[in-house]
Amino acid sequence: MMGMFMHFLLVLLTILVLIQAQQDDQSGFISLDCGQREDVRYSASRTGINYRSDANFIDTGESKRVQVKIPKSAVKQELQYVRSFPSGVRNCYRINVTSGTKYFIRATFAYGNYDNRNQAPQFDLYLGVNLWRTMYSQLLKQSFATSTGMIYTPPSLDYIQLCLVNTGNGIPFISVIELRPLNSSIYPQYSPNSALLTKYRYDLGSINTTDSVVYRYKDDVYDRFWKPSESPSDYLRRISTNVKNVDQSLLHPYKPPAIVMSSAVTPVNASAPLELEWEVDNVYDQYYFYFYFYEVEELAANETRIFNIIQNDELWFGPLTPLTQPGPVQPGNDMFLTGEKTYRFSLFKTNDSTLPPILNAVEVYQVKDFSQSETKQDDIDSITNIKKAYRVDKNWQGDPCAPVNYMWEGLNCIPDGNNIPRITSLNLSSSDLTGKIDSSFSKLTMLEYLDLSNNSLTGPLPDFLIQLRSLKVLRKVGKNKLTGLVPDELLERSKKGSLSLSTDDNPGLCMTESCGKKSSQSHVPLIASISAIIVVILLISLGFWIFRRQKVMSTNSKKRGSLESKHQAFSYTEILNITDNFKTIIGQGGFGKVYLGVLQNHAQVAVKILSLSSMQGYKEFQSEAQLLMIVHHRNLVSLIGYCDEVEIKALVYEYMANGNLHQHLSVKNTNILKWNERLNIAVDAAQGLDYLHNGCKPPIMHRDLKPSNILLDENMHAKIADFGLSRAFGNDIDSHISTNPAGTRGYVDPEFQRTGKANKKNDVYSFGIVLFVLITGRPAIVREGGETIHILEWAIPIIEEGDIQNVIDPRLEGEFSINSAWKFVEIAMSCTLANAVVERPDMSFILAELKECQSLDMVRRNYENTGTIEELVSLATVSDTTISAR
Repeated sequence: MMGMFMHFLLVLLTILVLIQAQQDDQSGFISLDCGQREDVRYSASRTGINYRSDANFIDTGESKRVQVKIPKSAVKQELQYVRSFPSGVRNCYRINVTSGTKYFIRATFAYGNYDNRNQAPQFDLYLGVNLWRTMYSQLLKQSFATSTGMIYTPPSLDYIQLCLVNTGNGIPFISVIELRPLNSSIYPQYSPNSALLTKYRYDLGSINTTDSVVYRYKDDVYDRFWKPSESPSDYLRRISTNVKNVDQSLLHPYKPPAIVMSSAVTPVNASAPLELEWEVDNVYDQYYFYFYFYEVEELAANETRIFNIIQNDELWFGPLTPLTQPGPVQPGNDMFLTGEKTYRFSLFKTNDSTLPPILNAVEVYQVKDFSQSETKQDDIDSITNIKKAYRVDKNWQGDPCAPVNYMWEGLNCIPDGNNIPRITSLNLSSSDLTGKIDSSFSKLTMLEYLDLSNNSLTGPLPDFLIQLRSLKVLRKVGKNKLTGLVPDELLERSKKGSLSLSTDDNPGLCMTESCGKKSSQSHVPLIASISAIIVVILLISLGFWIFRRQKVMSTNSKKRGSLESKHQAFSYTEILNITDNFKTIIGQGGFGKVYLGVLQNHAQVAVKILSLSSMQGYKEFQSEAQLLMIVHHRNLVSLIGYCDEVEIKALVYEYMANGNLHQHLSVKNTNILKWNERLNIAVDAAQGLDYLHNGCKPPIMHRDLKPSNILLDENMHAKIADFGLSRAFGNDIDSHISTNPAGTRGYVDPEFQRTGKANKKNDVYSFGIVLFVLITGRPAIVREGGETIHILEWAIPIIEEGDIQNVIDPRLEGEFSINSAWKFVEIAMSCTLANAVVERPDMSFILAELKECQSLDMVRRNYENTGTIEELVSLATVSDTTISAR
């Protein structure tokens, strides 16, 4: 049975209206009018809220004025301008806050045809590295202004970043940003890594029945928008009292507005229930519900109002009586509920009640998972200081590493052991850097690759670079104006082979102490000439000695067989010893045979030998070796070393104990992969491919993705292997170029076969076929009845008939989640759509969808095993409060 954990919190409130002095208190309010001039500050005429320009909170964007066809005076002052972002993919506000303080955060968008195109855009809104919501064009155009709000507590940082992301569907814009501090005791959040997104907030008994009237500050001290509900149906009626009659001494931290609590709805028929119904977008979404009760009628001595709340036919809370005395009724216990498409709440009067139930107002919030990790703060501080020191002219906005789709240009990042992104590669080549090498570079402690070439850097190569213990490549400080001696430790690491160091085209930079000395007689022309000749001879001799010395050290290093660098160059003799004279074959492919090997430290490795008859050949051998030396990800097979000698060409990899995916899906394999294992493998492989496509700069195509190239370690974690046919492209446009045929029959994109033009979406097609193989357990191509049948030709007709049972691998014997199975199939279908560029999704989207699919199955398994839902799936869908232009 499908289920989910729905955390409902019932708040039974008495009314509170603060005294006027409290109402006027805007301490902690942050109210930004986006697009206004930097010097603009004003108090809004309708609310008294103090607004100021957003100019000091963001470095990018353009100011535009709305062009609505109504008098400008009818448009709220804070909605007359927008800030538009025609440049850059991600543009971010940085707003200082108090860490640990709970905030209500609201963003408002008033398109108002500001660009004279009469076509509202569509874009994504992020809070830090987590997606807040997608702002759809239809939503932005259907009303003059649309707001979306959330309750969020910044866990540790003293700032938040609100980012607008261009998704290719128009230019992002924003009108107003508002932050309101809340009492820490209200709106409890499920976890520190979550937020509460506003779904609904209704004033049920309001006498104002149009959207044009929305109660907010000063009626609401927290400046929440209270929207009047639709007119009551025939079985409900409104009851109210004078606002002045509301007892302002009834204090409560939720502080609902007196004007909202002065009215309520109640059934016309005193014996009938008061019913509310919500239809949710996804049965796995998690919600908080807040119901507000206050007695607005003066009851006679013999009158009572007592009722119970029934949720989906079960008692949820009660009996309760709307309060007229100080002190709130405590909320009920957390409820475990199964997932439903519709949630019905019925308020029934008890047998001893003379009056029907009432309800004043209601709030509904949806839980949003905000667990995406931000880059380690030390790395953020360091790269930000580098940006400031050199005034880097790049679109460096928001978090440097996350999300991976919006990683800063020139950076590569890899999660550490705690899944925190760390900067491992920094390319600032040709970035107009001037001055000395800043000390902030030394704080990027996980940096492996640093490129500072083609700039105008001056001064010495500083000693603090020695602190970069992970640094493997510093061969790109050439073509600068550096002077002085290279630090001895960097030279020593270069000699040992643990650091690739090149200082070309820096005439004043010395690799040895002698080149820094000057002759005291250099002013005498003849002596100077002789000295110059001697220096040249000495330098030549010194260079020859260094060359011989390095060669000897390299040879000795090979003989020792130690892994002093990350990718060791093995000798032919060492390969023979490692493989025990090629004793055990563990695989074979187009490249050649793969042998089991054992290093001196007893670690097992896989040794791939280039066959003399290989169709791929030496070019692919070089391609794979070079690629794996620069890309590193937990879902890509790691290269340990290589052998490039006349007798043999070999690549030495980490050993994957559980072989490849093709072997596990073979009909000969009696250990059938479970459904959740297949989902986990799909997610792992998607993470590896997403890294190649979106985490590498430039992007890398695999070009031969298939089950035999997806390897499994001892814990059944999947890693992509075999990069011999991979190719890197400068950008998506560059990737549309003609190239040699690549790939394996059945997995190659038909569009690529037809046009010969390579694109990242070719990999997406191949990945879709891999998903179908995981789903069905069938090979990509099957020979049946004398015909060759492709897996899509077999699967799609069955899927179109809605017969999911006969699509799934029969060896699973029905042990799978129907919902996750359908979603898995839909993802695979989307990957194999005919129009690669337009229709197929990017790997980042596919990865997110697969994780959701994984969560659907996880929820099912946990519920079946324990009867409770312990894993939560939060999907972002937030409704909005709309404001008319009147």
